[in-house]
Amino acid sequence: MSRQVVIIKGDGVGEEVVAAARRILTKAADMYRLNISYEEHLAGGAAIDRCGTPLPQATIDAAKQSAAVLLGAVGGPKWDNVPPAIRAEKAILGLRQELGLYANLRPVRITPSLIRHSPLKPEYIAGADILIMRELNGGVYYGDRQEADASTGRDTAWDREVYSKNEVARIVKMACEAARKRRGKVVSVDKANVLATSRLWRKTAEETAAAYPDVALSHMYVDNCAMQLVLGPKNFDVIVTSNLFGDILSDEAAVLAGSIGMLPSASLGSGPGLYEPIHGSAPDIAGKGVANPLGTILSAAMLLRYSLDCAPAADAVEAAVEQALADGYRTADLYQPGLTKVSTEEMANIVEARIQG
Repeated sequence: MSRQVVIIKGDGVGEEVVAAARRILTKAADMYRLNISYEEHLAGGAAIDRCGTPLPQATIDAAKQSAAVLLGAVGGPKWDNVPPAIRAEKAILGLRQELGLYANLRPVRITPSLIRHSPLKPEYIAGADILIMRELNGGVYYGDRQEADASTGRDTAWDREVYSKNEVARIVKMACEAARKRRGKVVSVDKANVLATSRLWRKTAEETAAAYPDVALSHMYVDNCAMQLVLGPKNFDVIVTSNLFGDILSDEAAVLAGSIGMLPSASLGSGPGLYEPIHGSAPDIAGKGVANPLGTILSAAMLLRYSLDCAPAADAVEAAVEQALADGYRTADLYQPGLTKVSTEEMANIVEARIQG
């Protein structure tokens, strides 16, 4: 049976990195006899230009009927001054909400070939393997808000954060189940000394984790967690936290691997999964063939693992990426003397050639 994957190239470097990841996804799928069909749709700035909205209904409908969505980055300076209701980033929030996606998984794994690229000393970073699980469907990003408006003399703005017990419980449950397959440790990150939502988060996390006696739950304030990610990243296994805190912490953790271009993500929940690199659209390098496609290629590996339920194919893609790095190939963001600098397309060729069944 054919499984449909919706392709959304997005903006900036999105077209280049998604094209690379699509090739790798197709190669791995063919090797493991997975029948995949593709359907391309618009979202983000490209959709604003063509349709007047960042998330056309046709894209939503196709995504809901698909097995998974592979997405490039959206947005850029071109669309910074559009009305807030149609900003390019609304496409991501809208897709997450329409597909019922409440958990964003962002793995940060430091392989030996990446140690030299990390800003941390080798003894601090070697062996770090973290899974950050960010709540996606609640919190301040989806709360009511009021914009400042110079035309009416309103010079204050506010954003409202709301979490329910159910929203917290379901992602903590997912974090505990993930930890069971890893090293059995979950750190729940909040700001319970200040925020009411964080006090609900902490209480609910404790109640939920009680059903997992084999998982060690601990708590950490977000500011301390940000510091400990730099001082002792190897101490973390699974981190679970709110939408806002997860957004910030996962971008910080991305730098541990030397480049934000390396890291994938999966958004999961009750509908088809959404897979995307965590980097932005990088319009300054778009079309130059220098963007790092590995974050998107590894997102395709997560698609194979979680949405197409083919762990061997996902393993093959991840192994091919590691081998390409071990063989000394780097895009411009990770290049250092003594290594081989390659373009976006060349890196895709190198990874593709190393996929083995």
